[in-house]
Amino acid sequence: MTVDLSEARWFKSSYSESNGQCVEVAFLGGGMVGVRDSKNPTGPALVFTPGEWEAFTTGLVDSEFKHP
Repeated sequence: MTVDLSEARWFKSSYSESNGQCVEVAFLGGGMVGVRDSKNPTGPALVFTPGEWEAFTTGLVDSEFKHP
């Protein structure tokens, strides 16, 4: 799947630190969500479907990815 990211509006979490080691997110058309490395804004981005993004964010809230 190819998604045009040329007009995406990227943002970082308000919890991001100033050291530049962050991810940026963009809400795209059709409910798609883009994620990229803030240190490499012209590099590759991951694009998630609405269902994938929902599963990921639910997993975050439920601490499914907590490292022991």
